[in-house]
Amino acid sequence: MILVTGATGFIGSVIVNHLNQAGNQDILICDHFGDGDKWKNLRGLKFAEFVSVEKLFDHPIWKKAKGQGLKAIYHMGACSDTTELNMDFLYENNTVFTNKLLTLATSKDIPIVYASSAATYGAGDEGYVDDHKLIPTLKPLNKYGWSKQLSDEWILNQSRKPKVWFGVKFFNVFGPQEYHKGKMASVVYQGFNQITDKGEIKLFKSHKDGYLDGQQLRDFVYVKDVVRAMIELIEAGKKKPSISGIYNLGTGKARSFYDLASATFSAMDKKPNITFIDMPVELRNQYQYFTQADMNKLKKALPKFKFMELEAAVDDYVRNHLRTERYLSV
Repeated sequence: MILVTGATGFIGSVIVNHLNQAGNQDILICDHFGDGDKWKNLRGLKFAEFVSVEKLFDHPIWKKAKGQGLKAIYHMGACSDTTELNMDFLYENNTVFTNKLLTLATSKDIPIVYASSAATYGAGDEGYVDDHKLIPTLKPLNKYGWSKQLSDEWILNQSRKPKVWFGVKFFNVFGPQEYHKGKMASVVYQGFNQITDKGEIKLFKSHKDGYLDGQQLRDFVYVKDVVRAMIELIEAGKKKPSISGIYNLGTGKARSFYDLASATFSAMDKKPNITFIDMPVELRNQYQYFTQADMNKLKKALPKFKFMELEAAVDDYVRNHLRTERYLSV
């Protein structure tokens, strides 16, 4: 059995779909459904059992002997809202929960991959290099990023770790199954809806010298690539446990929001119509104008892995999901 936490969410449900496509339905999923539409992310997928977040650590799966319980853990469950202000909530939900799963994975010898975030890099003053020696020097700009940073530092400081473990720093992930995320959904999804409703996309103006409006740069990465990379890391780690560690998950190619918006128009067979609006004042001091993952470490671990180009990924998302049946299914 494989455990996927955050399984009703964006990346978690894509993991379940990928496992299903590989013929695996022996999956224990853990999450909160809530009163929104996240349940639709699982509607076309197959799994063995659902367990609530509160009951996960009491589940009988943990009482099984080594090798007889979970085969792998994909821990995607977290509060991913970068504007969340309750640090106590973030610490318990993101940091403490993650550390407890890592401790269990160590004692039960279960391969595990957990979600960190590029938000740990803060303003990027120390660069975007996933070198373990540099991680303690990072200064996140928001509470969410710090809650992830705390777990990264915690696992690196442990004398005992899981034999196979990976912390993955997600950069700007977009793709199917993000429909419930509201204001936190990608520019592709929000842009698609804006184009459908009003024929235009709104992007933030630049409030920093050296950057034109819409030319703020991000490392946009397709969710299907992110999931493939995590699954391949687990498999590679089983063969060579020494590659375990914290990894960036971006493409290594920074692109502008203007490029992303233009690709969305192209995928919808429309000419670009982009309007620039002021950025909310409360976001300006914590806004990143440039992120680009250093991917040398992942390239060494997975030398044959290839990421989709931005335009191809946006085209797949729009044409095969947003313009047709949105949700993934078996």
